[in-house]
Order: sequence, then structure tokens, then C-alpha cells
Amino acid sequence: MSLDTVKHAAETPDTAQPWKELGLKEDEYARIREILGRRPTGAELAMYSVMWSEHCSYKSSKVHLKQFGEKVPANDAMLVGIGENAGVVDVGQGYAVTFKVESHNHPSYIEPYQGAATGVGGIVRDILAMGARPVAVVDPLRFGAADHPDTKRVLPGVVAGIGGYGNCLGLPNIGGEVVFDACYQGNPLVNAGCIGVMKHEDIHLAKASGPGNKVILYGARTGGDGIGGVSVLASETFESTGPAKRPAVQVGDPFQEKLLIECTLEIFKEKLVAGIQDLGGAGLSCATSELASAGSGGMRVELDTVPLRDSSLSPEEILMSESQERMCAIVEPRHVDRFLEICEKWDVIATVIGEVTEGSQLEIFWHGEQIVDVPPRSVAHEGPTYHRPFARPSWQDALQADDAGKLARPANGAELREQVLKLVASPNQASKSWITDQYDRFVQGNTVLAMPEDAGMVRIDEESNLGVAMATDGNGRYAKLDPYTGAQLALAESYRNVAASGAKPLAISDCLNFGSPEDPDVMWQFAEATRGLADGCLELGTPVTGGNVSLYNQTGETAIHPTPVVAVLGVIDDVTRRTPVAFAEEGQLLYLLGDTREEFGGSAWSEVVHNHLGGMPPKVDLGREKLLGEILISASRDGMIDAAHDLSDGGLIQAVTESCLRGGKGARLVVPDGLDAFTFLFSESAGRAIVSVPRSEEVRFNDMCGARGLPVARIGVVDGEEIEVQGEFGIPLNELRTAHEATIPALLA
Repeated sequence: MSLDTVKHAAETPDTAQPWKELGLKEDEYARIREILGRRPTGAELAMYSVMWSEHCSYKSSKVHLKQFGEKVPANDAMLVGIGENAGVVDVGQGYAVTFKVESHNHPSYIEPYQGAATGVGGIVRDILAMGARPVAVVDPLRFGAADHPDTKRVLPGVVAGIGGYGNCLGLPNIGGEVVFDACYQGNPLVNAGCIGVMKHEDIHLAKASGPGNKVILYGARTGGDGIGGVSVLASETFESTGPAKRPAVQVGDPFQEKLLIECTLEIFKEKLVAGIQDLGGAGLSCATSELASAGSGGMRVELDTVPLRDSSLSPEEILMSESQERMCAIVEPRHVDRFLEICEKWDVIATVIGEVTEGSQLEIFWHGEQIVDVPPRSVAHEGPTYHRPFARPSWQDALQADDAGKLARPANGAELREQVLKLVASPNQASKSWITDQYDRFVQGNTVLAMPEDAGMVRIDEESNLGVAMATDGNGRYAKLDPYTGAQLALAESYRNVAASGAKPLAISDCLNFGSPEDPDVMWQFAEATRGLADGCLELGTPVTGGNVSLYNQTGETAIHPTPVVAVLGVIDDVTRRTPVAFAEEGQLLYLLGDTREEFGGSAWSEVVHNHLGGMPPKVDLGREKLLGEILISASRDGMIDAAHDLSDGGLIQAVTESCLRGGKGARLVVPDGLDAFTFLFSESAGRAIVSVPRSEEVRFNDMCGARGLPVARIGVVDGEEIEVQGEFGIPLNELRTAHEATIPALLA
């Protein structure tokens, strides 16, 4: 077959092309022809198809995402915002921290181990490309029903992939969540996050400027894995029948990535690069077009110089391949020899594949023949923009009217006790140690807090003990009931978790997981959730530094619950002052902060006891969340509290159970005036936390809360070897521990 060159494309305008098979719409293909003034070559068509995919171009979501930049002003900490590989914030003492969360959902369903492993690898390279050393990872996960046979296939593979890749890189896995729900049956959510640390002067951006500067591809050889991953795999729904998509899943090599990290950090240290980009989704198509587009515009690439694992790959396949562990750097000619020397030292393959030109076009050649001649912005930044129709679903009112208040409640202490045990043993509330024990949480020796704490925390300066904390949260059940409120509840919970650890929340990243954007119901959910998140960030003063949108999480007509996952990053001046969740000292007083109301819509109790989803989610008061956060941070810093735990899924009894089991101490609880025992134990009202206060600090703590106007109630004491709710029931810790820890191993063994 003869090569499809630019000249040949101009001479053969009527040649049929597989635009539909590559995920393009007819009007998109017509627009490409209009931009080029001719039909695209096969290589150009490959580039546009991956770069104009939903996953890369955000074509259905960007009209809504722009609120994050328009509504929410950058705070003093923001150094790099939306549009780069990852956001960067100033954390003091000359340090900057970069962080981001991304999805690898569809690949992880097809090939759980590699899908999850390469999700970790990809997010780590995003952080590395900013100039930072990666220091920790997190993994928010969602799976189908815990007892479904396919969950036994998907979950162990995903967990092994995350652990295998992260452990080999020597990166501690410090946070995340695991949630089970039948709505994720054919569409598990595998979101991966990473935190990186650098000095302010080490920040690097993805741009190719300076005519004559060389384009160097370095890292692993390019193979046939991951071809069309973002266009074919991540940008369409799963059907119950259809072609196998396994070749579209990337294959990872963590040892190669470890070499790539150390090699890149040494290159940064010697200041050898003028611009850099990792190769993730869309591979070389993305790296070349984005670097050229963000720089001076012109670039020439000799594609046949790309090192290959498979010599039979066509130019189109090389451009679309998402083979892992690859980076692309822009290097001044005087630095090229030293750059290649460092790569050789680390046993990393590096090849000059092109150079920055004075022109305005991205030009790619194959054995001397020109196969690409495109304006790079048209590929990377000027893809389609869709104003998808959206409307409040016809079923939304009925769902919200189906209030959880009508559900039968426990009639006495014995029934309360029985339902507490059922709750703490349910898959979503049970201990996830079977999963988290497969991750190395303490490698590098700087992990201060890790799962099952409220937030993960790492020390970033060994002399000053400066540290950062991160939490990720999202409740698809709340968002299904009300996407606007659900997104704000995810933000509030993540913010509260960071504050509960003693760290000050600074900024957020998000991973927005939804069904098909071609469904007006789903687009309404997305529009409402992004609006809620933007409004919430404005009120809390936490700018959005970046993130990811994952659409088409749908099998046939069945979409997942709308699942906005929010990651909040916080800073703490001294990690030795952090607050754990464990109740560890007998005799300490237990205080409940915040207001408890009858709020059971979307609650764990309604799900576990009644298999019910309906009503309205808990109300959000972000002013109260901010105040609660300030008090938790001040109390931690000033030594007024020894433990803190936010109240969210499962309510107060779930939080108390976790804190008691973590510390090996029991608690005696008294129901406060004005509340019944059921509401006290199971309500999921937001803006609340439970803390343990040393008796010597009780007056000072109460005075602070009173002066700031935060409702606070003394509800008990750390004591004994059981959790006792006075006048209702008692449960020995041993019985609670068995219930809490046996569920997941039994389901997955």
C-alpha cells in the first residue's frame, strides 16, 4: 500500500476514509477538511481523531468547565492553574506542590491490572512533567455490587495493578476510597491521583519555543498497545456485545518509569529543557501538537526515527499509540549532548526526532515524505465545542419525593444495636484493610498519615516538618438525588477531612465521572454538578487547579450515578501536630461539633437497612464548613484535641466505631438533649466532626468554640472495651472488630 502523503491527499479528495471508525462525527470530519483545505492524510486523520476525542478535547464539557476559571479567583497560593499537565500551589518555605486526579476507567474494566497500573503511571508522569518529584499517590475507586461475580474479577486486578506499579516506583499510597454500588457494574471508576514537590524555580511548562531547538523523545520504545485508547475506548459507551477492546489498553513497566523519573529529575537539576510534556492519552499526537501549539507554533518531526518495539507499526499507529513511560522534551542544541548523556547513564533510550521551526505548522515526515501538515492549535486546542442539550430528568422529582423519612426505624435498643452491626459490616462501611494492606503506605519514610485516616499526609521538609495533606471524596448517591448539592457535599467532605487532620485546605483537583453526554439527563447532571462545584469553591476560597472529565461511563442505556470526585490539598506547618482519627487515651472527653438534623436521604443507613435511594441529600452550609475547618486546624495546632474524625457516610456511629477500633479504646456515649438515639447515631448531616479533648483542655476548647459561634456538645468519654450508648445498648470492641473486618476478605477471598 502506497504512503498517504500530504501531496497524495491533495490529489485524491474523494478517497474514502475511516473517520467514523476512529470516533469522529460526520461534521467533525467535514471541519477537518475545511481547516486543511483538502482531505486529511491517514496520519492527520489519526491525530485529529485522538485529539478531538471527548477524553482529550473536553468537547462536551468545556462550556461548563470554564466556570472554574471565570467564577473562582486564584488565591495567593496558586502558581499554575488549569491548562497545564497539573496545577501548582505555593506551600511556603520556597516549596511548591503539584497535584492532580485523573481517570482510567474503561481500560480498567477491560484489563483490570494493566488499566489500573497505567493509570498510576500516567498521573505520575503528569506530575513529573511539571518539574516535581512525585512523593505520593492516592486512588479513589468505585466498583459494582460487592457480591457480584464480576467484582471478583475486576477489583483484585485493579488493586494489584495499583499496588504493583506504585510499590515498584517506591511511592507511598496514602489515600483514596473504595465504594461499591450496582450502578458501577459494567463501568468501574479507577481514578488515580499524585502529589509532587519542587522548589518554585523548578516549575516546567509544556511548550515548544525557540526555532532550532531539538525535539527529543525519551523513555520506552513505542509499541502497539493503547492504540486508540482515548478515542475508541474512553470516548464511547460499553455495549453488551461488541468487538474486544483489549489492544486499546496500555501495558506498563514500573521499573522503566522509575528510571525515567530519576533521569528526568537529573535533567531538570541541570536545567537542560526549554519545555516538556509526558506522553499519555493520544501519545505522540498529543505531545507534538500541544508542545507546538503552546509554543511558537512550528515543529518538524521525522516519525521514522521513533524507536519501536514493533517494526510493523504504521505511521498512523505510531502517532496514536499510548505506550507508557515516554516523555518529550524541547532542548537547546547546546544541551543535547548532555541530555543524551544523562539518558544513557540511566539506561533510558533517547532520540532526537525533530526540531522547533520558524513556521506555524506542525509537519511530520516518514522516510522523507510529508504525511502531516497541520496548524497545531487546530489539533490541540481548537477542537469542537458542543453545547449539548440538557434538561432536568423526568424522574428527578419522583426520586426526590421518595423521602427516606418514611422508612421504618428501629423500635428499641436491641434493634438499634442490630442495625449498627449491620451498618459497620456493610461493604461500603467495612474495613478496607484487605485492599490497602496491598499498598506500601510508608515507603520513603515521610508518610505521616495514611488510610484509614481522614486524609493522607506526607512530610516534605525534614528539618522544618512542613507537610501536605490530601483527601479525595465523592458520593454518587447524593449526586443522583441532587447533582448540585452532591458536588458541594463531595467538596465539603474532602475539605473537612483535610482540616480534621490539622492541615489548611488550599486548592482542589477534580475527577468528574458521568454517563453519556449525548443523554440530556446526564448532561443536566454534569451541568448542575460543575455549577455546584464552582459555586462551592468560590465560597470556600479553594481554586480549581485542574482535573479530568470521564464521560460515557455507561452500559447501553444505563449510566453510573453522577460521581464528581473532589481532591483537596492542604498544607500543615508542622506534621508532628497532625491529628489522627484514633481515640487512644482513656478518660478523654468526646465532643460533637456542628448541628445534627434528621437527614437520611442517600444515607448509608437507608441503603444498608432498606436498600433505598430517595429524598434529598443533606443540606450544605459552606460557611459552617469553613468555620468548622478553622476550629479543627486551630485546635490541632494548639494541642486542644488529640483525635478528630469527620462525620459523613454512616453518621456518628460509623465515625466512633472507626476511631475506637483504630485506637483500641471504647467509648461511652450519651444522646444529647433534643435528639433521639436513632438520629444521633445515623444522621448524615454535613459540617460535623467528633473530637477527643484532654480534660486539661476542656475549658479552652469550649471557650474557642463558643467565641466562634460553633455549636458543640459533649457526648461522651473514651472508656472501656465497648461502645455503649447510654440507656440503649452496648457492643464489645471485639464484636465490632469482627463485623467491621470480616466482610471484604469474605467477599473477595
